[in-house]
Amino acid sequence: MAYQVTFERHADYLHATVTGSNDQDAVMQYLREIRAECQRQGCFRVLIDERLTGPRLAVDEVFTIASEGAMDAMGIFEAIAYVDPCMGRMAEFAETVAVNRGMPVRTFDSVDAAREWLLEQVGKPVGQHIFTGEDDPHR
Repeated sequence: MAYQVTFERHADYLHATVTGSNDQDAVMQYLREIRAECQRQGCFRVLIDERLTGPRLAVDEVFTIASEGAMDAMGIFEAIAYVDPCMGRMAEFAETVAVNRGMPVRTFDSVDAAREWLLEQVGKPVGQHIFTGEDDPHR
């Protein structure tokens, strides 16, 4: 479970960069660490830039992470932009699982696209409708 999270505070969001080895326990642990840091800083919009190395996670592992992570963070976040260009189509699956459990998350292939979307969420009412892709130029 070797990983490291670095945080950079911006005016409207917290940028968390995660490096290290890719495994289910590491991902679940760093998500808890990010949640705790967001609560500590009172910042509930976060850009997660995942840069883990190693084999990609299996479908059941991704399902568990997305499902349990969403349930653990229920009602805490306003918006989460998640970047992992190595996930490919698995990112869509993870997003769907999390969104179906009420998590305000979108997945992206680049930090720039994630940041742009995240900043568009500032001032919008929090709710599932902003994560459906409607009126979204990124979809």
